[in-house]
Amino acid sequence: MLLLLAIAVLPLVAGHWWEHNRNKALVSLGLALPFALWWVTNHPGGGTSLLHSMHEYISFLALIGSLFIISGGIYIGGSLAGTPLANTAILGIGAVLANLIGTTGASMVLIRPLLTANKKRRDRAHIVVFFIFVVSNAGGLLTPLGDPPLFLGFLHGVPFAWTLSLWKEWLTVVAILLVVFNVLDQIMLNREERALPGSQLEDVMQHTPMHVRGGLNLLFLVGVLLVVLGSGYGWGHGGTAWPFGVQEALMLTLAALAFATTRREVRTSNAFSFGPIVEVAVLFLGIFATMTAPLLFLNVHGHGLGLSEPWEYFWATGIMSSVLDNAPTYLTFAATMAGGLGISVADLGYLGDVVAAGGIGVQYLAAISCGSVLMGANTYIGNGPNFMVKAIAESSGVKMPSFFGYMLWSGLVLLPVFGLLTLLFFS
Repeated sequence: MLLLLAIAVLPLVAGHWWEHNRNKALVSLGLALPFALWWVTNHPGGGTSLLHSMHEYISFLALIGSLFIISGGIYIGGSLAGTPLANTAILGIGAVLANLIGTTGASMVLIRPLLTANKKRRDRAHIVVFFIFVVSNAGGLLTPLGDPPLFLGFLHGVPFAWTLSLWKEWLTVVAILLVVFNVLDQIMLNREERALPGSQLEDVMQHTPMHVRGGLNLLFLVGVLLVVLGSGYGWGHGGTAWPFGVQEALMLTLAALAFATTRREVRTSNAFSFGPIVEVAVLFLGIFATMTAPLLFLNVHGHGLGLSEPWEYFWATGIMSSVLDNAPTYLTFAATMAGGLGISVADLGYLGDVVAAGGIGVQYLAAISCGSVLMGANTYIGNGPNFMVKAIAESSGVKMPSFFGYMLWSGLVLLPVFGLLTLLFFS
């Protein structure tokens, strides 16, 4: 709780000091290390649970770090028109692409072209906020490749194609957000037209032909996806998941090869730096360490929460995913759900048994999947790409909302959408 409070408050009261990743690391480690020491020395099995959390952190960082480095070497030159229609189209493309290369990959590939297309716009923060809503979160609901919670579900027995059954929920959320964004972006552009001299629409309509540099990195992205699939299906390992470290080492190797083979001018054109991924690494290290206690509490006492309806699982998973990493939150509530159905979680593929049994268990699993993926957009810390997109936008001169300012956006825009989703699919 103290770490979350620090992430929310320090940018407001000590903004210049907080800008440096070194200071973020001091805060993160300063809070995480005492907790880790207390946890290990005062709780039986505390060391094992903390080590498991660190394994998940390394896997998390290897995935988003490799996608960040590889996609940072793909430069989409030229520019699109920064019109509401063109911006909406980019967000829509990102929502589809997120299911193929993950929300992190889609975010890193598209955020810079979107910022370039709108560099002449005065008001751009709302564009980035909706980009986080759609591309960095909601878009990745349809495949295990889309978002880490669904990948963990795949590793625990959920059939690869099962998440495609969530297309109605995906389409509902994405369509509403795109419509709301298009209307809002048009209002913002009209306001700029009235406030600034000249024609803002003519300015943003100016664009140059598109071209792609660093195309070899597309093959490295495919390589990362094959590693994810290979680990999940146990290729070369008798159909069982690869041992810890194999998947992570392969991903980092692909990232290193991509960095070594990409010309420096390509990354310079992208204004690429390691700052955003370092920020995610230091903050999420503290989050992964300190979330051990609340997640273990849910594992032990989850049945006492009295969750018995799909909408309860949707909101419970979503609220926890907003303030903790959504991947372990997904597994925590999935295990709670399976235990309540009398399905043993000792077998690694227990979620496959839930799907095979059908009935209410499938409804619970759909609610847990949607809650963990969609509500990762509620805060900057709900999903890894959120922080990276924010950092890239700020490095491009966009004044992004504060932690609480962003939550005001998500509260006003996302909560009504989630309420409608509850009524349509989980009530």
